[in-house]
Amino acid sequence: MTTEYVLTLDCAEAPGIVYAVSGFLAERGCDIIDIKQFGDRRAGHFYMRVHFEAPAGSETGDEVASDSPSASEADDDGDRLRGEFGPIAEKFGMTWKLRPAAEKTRVLLMVSKFGHCLNDLLFRERIGELPIEIVAVVSNWEDQRSLVEWHGIPYHHIPVTKETKPEAEAKLLTLVDSYEVELVVLARYMQVLSDALATKMAGRVINIHHSFLPSFKGAKPYHQAWERGVKTVGATAHYVNAELDEGPIISQQVIEVDHTHSPEDLVAVGRDAETKALSNAVKWQCEGRVILNGSRTVVLR
Repeated sequence: MTTEYVLTLDCAEAPGIVYAVSGFLAERGCDIIDIKQFGDRRAGHFYMRVHFEAPAGSETGDEVASDSPSASEADDDGDRLRGEFGPIAEKFGMTWKLRPAAEKTRVLLMVSKFGHCLNDLLFRERIGELPIEIVAVVSNWEDQRSLVEWHGIPYHHIPVTKETKPEAEAKLLTLVDSYEVELVVLARYMQVLSDALATKMAGRVINIHHSFLPSFKGAKPYHQAWERGVKTVGATAHYVNAELDEGPIISQQVIEVDHTHSPEDLVAVGRDAETKALSNAVKWQCEGRVILNGSRTVVLR
């Protein structure tokens, strides 16, 4: 009887970190499935992600009672592992998280009129490609309601104007709390979050935008790009912070184009880049592969 877990950690660089972590797991009869690490020599900081399988009881020699643990048994084993790992984490000053590998992240999606990123995430969740549970969708328009409700997911229409923005964001936070949301994904949500909301939700909101920024701002950026004869189209998925579209980057996609592409072709290519960059960012975030490093991220792929 075993359960798979993911341990993600970062701390100041020091000798013996890998030895301490691997020794801790070996002593408890755990089997490492995948391990990624990065030592940032410039900053003197260390990052690590370990995907491992643990026997029930988290101790070598425990009797195996069945082929798979119950949810309560898995929770007990996880709590035991966290408690036993605590002294090692404290010794090295680690920021760390341990969670079952099969546990899905509770996600709330936000969208305006364009539905390509929304549709892509709904589909990938439906086929099990993403380790997420989409618990609700929020929009300032009604356009995507039928699609979302076809998937059996609650749809919340929250109109936003300059005057009602504080009220709208208060409603959003109420939904985040009521649905126990762990991650908010702006799937082409065309409203700027307030500094207060971005700060409150730091590290828990992912956005997507075309990578022409800041070159082509405003309306019809792909048409502006066509006028300049661009040779690549791209998209960037990033955490949201108080700086518009300048949060720490998680994922990017770049697709080559040429003079034969019309403005409409660029828009279509841009949709492909946006959906792939965003789905990658969501996947890596929810698999525990992304660690914030100031204004940058470390993605342990």
